[in-house]
Amino acid sequence: MSKIINAIRGMNDILPDDIYLWQYIETTLREVFASFGYREIRFPVVEKTQLFKRSIGEVTDIVEKEMYTFEDRNGDSLTLRPEGTAGCVRACIENGLLYNQTQRLWYLGDMFRYERPQKGRYRQFSQFGVEAYGFPGPDIDAELIAMNAHFWRRLGLAEHFTLQINSLGTSEERKNYRQALVSYLQTHEQALDADSQRRLSSNPLRILDSKNPAMQAIISEAPQLLDYLGEASTQHFHQVLRYLDNAAINYEVNPRLVRGLDYYSHTVFEWVTERLGAQNTVSAGGRYDVLVEQLGGKPTPAMGFALGVDRLVVLLQECQQLPAKQTTQVYLIMMGEAAKQQGFKLAETLRSSLPELRLLMHCGGGSVKSQFKKADKSEAQIALIIGEDEAAAEQVTIKYLRETKPQQTLAQDQLQQLLVAHFQ
Repeated sequence: MSKIINAIRGMNDILPDDIYLWQYIETTLREVFASFGYREIRFPVVEKTQLFKRSIGEVTDIVEKEMYTFEDRNGDSLTLRPEGTAGCVRACIENGLLYNQTQRLWYLGDMFRYERPQKGRYRQFSQFGVEAYGFPGPDIDAELIAMNAHFWRRLGLAEHFTLQINSLGTSEERKNYRQALVSYLQTHEQALDADSQRRLSSNPLRILDSKNPAMQAIISEAPQLLDYLGEASTQHFHQVLRYLDNAAINYEVNPRLVRGLDYYSHTVFEWVTERLGAQNTVSAGGRYDVLVEQLGGKPTPAMGFALGVDRLVVLLQECQQLPAKQTTQVYLIMMGEAAKQQGFKLAETLRSSLPELRLLMHCGGGSVKSQFKKADKSEAQIALIIGEDEAAAEQVTIKYLRETKPQQTLAQDQLQQLLVAHFQ
């Protein structure tokens, strides 16, 4: 026997018994996107490596440690997308979607990062992303945050989320803040962990995002970026907060929230939960007004977020907010060749006239007893039985599997009416 080939660690199968949770989330989110007027866009899973280096930043953990990068047969460096924003911007620039127009877009797809797999964090993971282009004001910031709040309510999870929000200001304001932060951290350099010492010269703001408990006392006393914002940035942030207040969306201003990607500016936010352990952020994003120009387009204000579907599935399971499974409604049992021929024809007729009906036709033969066992296992509500007598009379016998109702036999051309009445 050949050796079994297993899946790559951190790249998981989604089995039929679990897929309904993914479908439920995807359907719900699609409905919310449509209600806000956002349209779907799709773009490749593989992009040129330089796209991510230029957008995310070469001294970020993603680019330095986590990307799946390889050379193709032409010697070009390609990368499996680690996030969706850069690819979406590239697609919009390349296809002329941003010239003198606004766009509200969403996408769904798999992302890839080489990380240590654990609950809620995988090497291949599914994300919904939302991007809005051409809107400079704080209203779009608040709209995207409100969209998240609608998700949580629709999924019955609102009570499990806390919104954390901050402003990163402009690049000039961050530059002034960076100088003050570095000066402060240098006075504590001996107490910094190895990661923070490395970041001190390359990306000191990321030190504020350290999860190392030994670093928290130092971080808590560090200067706050909000104190270095100019009047325009402060006003923009306060207007976002007023929108949220008016919509009764609760939030916590977290001055240490910086996000891990270089392209963010002004508003940044995360929706976090205490139900997932270390991987507690389910949705996060912010404004990135310089990225379009950075990738070769004309200056375009932009705002977006990404939502982790894998983590949302785990959260639904943890909170027992599980939707009902769409199980089989009708199981068709047949005995004898004439019954099989008639049953096949009947199944096709029902599927054509009742396209929403979930009908499972028995295949592979077997005794009546074994077919009934499979009908029960399918969780069907009704069994349709065609034996030799029913086939000769062009009839069908109806047996109710989940209700105490008498069995009945009727003409096959009357079956549709009965099923419509039962499942309406």
